[in-house]
Amino acid sequence: MLTTIALASLKRRKHTALLTLLSITISVCLLLTVDIVRTQVKTSFTRTVSGVDLIVGAPSGQLNLLLSSVFNVGTPSKGIPWNSVASLESNKQVAWIIPLSLGDTHKGFRVIGTNNQFFTHFKYGDKQALAFAHGSNFTQPLSTVVGADIAQTLGYKVGDKIVISHGLGNVSFNNHDTHPFVIAGVLEKTGTPVDKAVYVTLEGLEKAHSHQAGGKNSSMRSISKPKLDEHEHEHEHEHEHDENNVTEHNATEIRYNSNEFAPQQVSVVMLGLKNRVTALQLQYQLNQNNDTPLMAILPGMALAELWQIMGNIEALLLGLSSIIVISALVGLATMLLASMRERYQEIAVLRTIGAGPFTLLLLIQLEALFITLVSLILSVVLVAGLITAIKPWLSSEYGLFITGQLFGQSSAIIGSLVLVSTYIVSLFPAIAAYRRGLHAGLNSK
Repeated sequence: MLTTIALASLKRRKHTALLTLLSITISVCLLLTVDIVRTQVKTSFTRTVSGVDLIVGAPSGQLNLLLSSVFNVGTPSKGIPWNSVASLESNKQVAWIIPLSLGDTHKGFRVIGTNNQFFTHFKYGDKQALAFAHGSNFTQPLSTVVGADIAQTLGYKVGDKIVISHGLGNVSFNNHDTHPFVIAGVLEKTGTPVDKAVYVTLEGLEKAHSHQAGGKNSSMRSISKPKLDEHEHEHEHEHEHDENNVTEHNATEIRYNSNEFAPQQVSVVMLGLKNRVTALQLQYQLNQNNDTPLMAILPGMALAELWQIMGNIEALLLGLSSIIVISALVGLATMLLASMRERYQEIAVLRTIGAGPFTLLLLIQLEALFITLVSLILSVVLVAGLITAIKPWLSSEYGLFITGQLFGQSSAIIGSLVLVSTYIVSLFPAIAAYRRGLHAGLNSK
């Protein structure tokens, strides 16, 4: 019966009730959206790199090693000798390695020297493998693969030539223009730092650096390459003079094995283990190795530590959204208080038919809770529809991939807290109705 009376009372004040309903719905939508985006951003952040069990570099601090190898921010202080890399590769616990050489740029974007192992084993998100929107991986020593953002920003396509620069500045006067790289592939959008990186072969990178140093190639290690027959060798020679004609020399390019080149040193090595259980054991062994100073980190733990540093921003967003919700609930209490003078006659009638003061208190609270409950339902529907509609846009423009359930435990907690807050703020108008009911009569004005 109280529910019927509450709904009838709200219907008589429908314009005020609808405005209050709209105010609470907007504020709750904002709070739920912030919570969902916060959760999804955290999930995406912690899955920037997936399937890599260890990252090994020179001792420079866990976060510095993570930032330089995964986020392309900064660079390791020194490199790792290739004999240490070869030792890691021969370790019986290691399934594969990805060597990375850092320190060059192309028009402000990071250049990373690696081999085709990177495109085979590097994963992100829920162990999603890298895919090519156009072209393929390295097909010859001066091949390069560019991320989706670079291809879009600079208008690059397969077959274009690019020149890399030494150093990490946006403007460099030390360009390796004698060794231009030919784009062999363009990666699909990943929403990770991969989209803003240029990948070149370790062999081509060392050639460019050796020529810049004065054309001395004596510092380069011998390169083991598969032997080609006379016909294939002729095509390889032609390809060096006209690298744009990729399809004509496809047979030669397929035989290029970027994994066989051994540089003098690399900056970082990513490891995949045969059994992830051994990650902690191998990490301890590498960190305690006195022969060659190395530092091994677990990417998951390092990412969690980095996210904790950013936790203040997360708390600030939630705090601001919560204040907006509280303001809307205060508006609800104000609306109920403002209507009390109009309801004196209604309260007197209810008292005459036997409603006690406590019943009047419950009636006011029931009205407030009903408005908030409808607002919560509308907010869930609106947020779900909005997130579903803009999901492709978020992934293409901001690299935010919405995965899993939108509303989880945190959303349920938010809904419960909003209802509890409604009950608290509605106590003020409810107590006013209770006091009025103690001495209300039919002649009350």
